[in-house]
Amino acid sequence: MNPNTPCIVGVAQKTWREADGDAPEPLQVWAAMAREAARDSGGREVLDAVDSLQVVYPMAWQYDDPPARLAKLLELKDGDRAYSGISGTTPQRMVNTAARDIFEGRREMALVVSAEVLATAKRMRKRGSKPAWSHPMEGHPHSRVKMDLHPTEVAHDIFQAYLSFAIFDVARRAHLGLTPQENRQRDGELLARLTGVAANNERSWFPIAHTTRELIEVTPRNRMISDPYTKNMVAIMDVDMGAALLLTSHGKADALGIPKDRRVTLRGFCSANDPAWIAARHDLWRSRGMEEASREAMRCAGIDIDGITHFDLYSCFASSVNFALDALGLSADDTRPLTVTGGLPFFGGPGNGYVTHSIATMVERLRERPEDVGMVSGVGMHMEKHVYGIYSATPGAFELPDEAAAQARVDADGVREIESQANGPATIAAYSVLWNREGPVRALAICDLPNGARCYANAIDPELLAAMQREEWVGRSVKVSVGEDTGRGTVNILTAS
Repeated sequence: MNPNTPCIVGVAQKTWREADGDAPEPLQVWAAMAREAARDSGGREVLDAVDSLQVVYPMAWQYDDPPARLAKLLELKDGDRAYSGISGTTPQRMVNTAARDIFEGRREMALVVSAEVLATAKRMRKRGSKPAWSHPMEGHPHSRVKMDLHPTEVAHDIFQAYLSFAIFDVARRAHLGLTPQENRQRDGELLARLTGVAANNERSWFPIAHTTRELIEVTPRNRMISDPYTKNMVAIMDVDMGAALLLTSHGKADALGIPKDRRVTLRGFCSANDPAWIAARHDLWRSRGMEEASREAMRCAGIDIDGITHFDLYSCFASSVNFALDALGLSADDTRPLTVTGGLPFFGGPGNGYVTHSIATMVERLRERPEDVGMVSGVGMHMEKHVYGIYSATPGAFELPDEAAAQARVDADGVREIESQANGPATIAAYSVLWNREGPVRALAICDLPNGARCYANAIDPELLAAMQREEWVGRSVKVSVGEDTGRGTVNILTAS
C-alpha cells in the first residue's frame, strides 16, 4: 500500500437537544468537535499536524473569517484555509480535495468541521431575542449563497428544494407508470425504512420509528408541502448538531502513533454535476451525474455494487434516494440499509453539514466491521451536484478519479432549450402542486413545446390543481400562455386544453 493513501483517523459528532439548553455558537462547536476528533484518533499531538482546515458554511451565523477564527482558537499552524458555499455535497467534496492533496504529498493532515444551530437560533427568536455571537460578518449575511438560476426560473419562483425535488419525484413515477397513490405509498415505505434506523440512533433529532401511513397521511400536524411530500417526509434543518473529521495518510498516521484500528481508508471518490437548470435536463426522472460519479468512485475502489455493505444515500427527499437507487442499480427490495444515520428528515438535516455526520457514522460502523465497505453520497442544489465516497477499515489500492471524464460523459447528453415565454399547445413533462397551510396554492409544471424546447408554467385553477393530484398529468396536452410580469419576470400560465 502506498503510505500516502488517505484515511480518516478521527471523528466526532454531537446533537444538542432543547432539554440541554441552547447550543454553543458554531465557532465553539467546531472547536469542541475538532478536539474530540483528535482524542478519538488515539494519536499524539494530532491537531498540531493539521495543515488543511476545511470549514462547512453554517446557515445560523455568518462569521467575518471562519477558518481564521477557528485556526486561531485551536492554535493551528499555517496551511490551507477553506470555507464552503452552499451544498449538501460539501463535506464529502472537502474530504475529496484533502485526500487528493494528501495523496499527492502537498498536505499531511486535514480537519473538516461543520456545525448547524438553527434550532437554538429559532428558540432565541421566539424568546424575543436573536443570536449575538462572535465575529459577525459585515454586509449581506448570505453573500455566499449562489444559485445558478435561469431568468424564467426566477420568474416562476423556483427556489425551494421541496418544489424541485417533488417535481423530480413526479417525473420518475410517470416514467415507471405508477399512479400518484401508488407512488406516495412507495415513497412512504422507503422513508419508513429510514425511520427504523433513526429510532435506534441516539443522536437522531427524531429518534422515532414511523409507519408508512404516519408519513404520507395528510393531517393538521402533517400538512402537505409539495405533492407528493408531507411535512414528515422532508428534511429537518432546524437542528443543533456539529461534527468533525480528521484525514491524513497512513504514513503520517504511523508517525503520530494512531492505532490501525482507528483508521478508515477512503477507497474511492468522485463528483459530477447535472445541468443546473432543471428543465434543461433531457430525462427529468433520473440523474446522469449520480450514475457517472458513483461508477467512477466504485471503479477507483475496485468494488462493484454487490461489494458495498453499508450505504448512506443522501435523503433530503424521497426522490434523492430513489434516483440514487436507480443510478446504482439497486432494487427497492434490496435488504441492505440505505442509511447509517436515519436520514435527513429523521436523524436531522443540519444544512450543509449533514454528510459530515454520515461520514463520521460510517467510520464508526466500519471500525466495528473492518471487512465491510461503506458508500456515502451527497446531493446539492436542485438535484444538480453529486458526490460519492467509498470507505473501508481494510486498506486497499487507492486511485484518484478521473472526474473530468465522468463529467464529460454527463455533458455529452447535451441540454434542452428553455423558452421564457410560451403561447400555445404543450405537453406536461413534470410538475408538483404546492400547498400552504390552507390548501393547494399553485402547480409548477415543466412543459415540452412542439419545437422541442421547454418552458415553465404555473397552474392556479382550483379544479385543475385538485385533478393534478388525483390523476397523473405527465404526458397530458395543455395550453400555455404568457401571463403578467411579477417584478421578477414574466410568468407562463397553464390551463387544461
